[in-house]
Amino acid sequence: MSASSLSWDQAILQPPVCDAWKDIMEGAAYHLASCIVLLGYMGGSGIFGSLYIFGLLAPGYFCYALWGWLSACGLDIFVWNMLLVLICLLQLAHLAYRLRRDTIPEEFDLLYKTMYLPLQVPLEVYKEIVKCCEDQVQSLVRDQNYAVEGKTPIDRLSLLLSGRVRVSQDGQFLHYVFPYQFLDSPEWESLRPSEEGTFQVTLTAETDCSFITWPRKKLYLLLRKDRYVARLFSSHLGYDISEKLYSLNEKLFAKFGLRFDIRLPSLYHVLGPASSEGESEDCEEPPPASGQADASEPPPQPPPPPPAPRPRASRPDSDLLGEDSTSLVVEDFAELPGSFMDYVSEGEYMK
Repeated sequence: MSASSLSWDQAILQPPVCDAWKDIMEGAAYHLASCIVLLGYMGGSGIFGSLYIFGLLAPGYFCYALWGWLSACGLDIFVWNMLLVLICLLQLAHLAYRLRRDTIPEEFDLLYKTMYLPLQVPLEVYKEIVKCCEDQVQSLVRDQNYAVEGKTPIDRLSLLLSGRVRVSQDGQFLHYVFPYQFLDSPEWESLRPSEEGTFQVTLTAETDCSFITWPRKKLYLLLRKDRYVARLFSSHLGYDISEKLYSLNEKLFAKFGLRFDIRLPSLYHVLGPASSEGESEDCEEPPPASGQADASEPPPQPPPPPPAPRPRASRPDSDLLGEDSTSLVVEDFAELPGSFMDYVSEGEYMK
């Protein structure tokens, strides 16, 4: 026992000193292995940094194993370095599996960069959203209907990825749906989770289209489970519906040549020139004199011309976005039935 402890003390405290250094250098395999290992340890962090590190350590340790087998003639050197090579290869296989598992299809990757990355949505949350739609991209050929008015049930929510879809009602064109817009956001918001309904419009593909769809029940379960995802869908759906309403603004006209503004339901935009009323008044002729009037009497004097209409400030084109309140006139439409002037407040008008 004392002899063994003495030998350990000598090995640690008084290690043997080399009698003589070799006059020759080690082989090329040893120096190549050292250079590769040095480069390998200069890798960064993260999954790609790990790929770089283990991708260089594996050939470096393999060169050490060759040196131990061919030059050093040490079985222990060869075995240990081959074991390190095997560990590096296993680690590379694990990293490759993680990369493949985390990779999403090109369509979903582009969708993430377009809609979710600007909102800084974590990738893990986005994967839950994609998982809910079963990672499937569906397609529509040209002139194929996505939904038929009064027939197709509202049982899903879909987002257009490519192509263009025409929305119509009773054969009347309403608006288009473009990529990265929801196909049926108004229908989705019109129903409660326990209600059933059918489409009130027809959606037809004008070109070859691709879209993703979430089944209604599965999406409701996801929204109920994750409040962050629920707020995310709420903001996307609200923005999408507002875009559809603005596109419908060009289709709503009143019968007096006035455009109805959906943003301010109590006000109208004038489509024609402001001086049309004055010109129509100028064109009116006075009524003819009665046939029983005495011929000797002088003809009645024509009424004085009406005063020139007060010039109005020019209004900006209503087709432009970002209109301000200077383009809206209330008193011009006080005589219209059902206008804002017939109500005490705008809140009563909205009732």
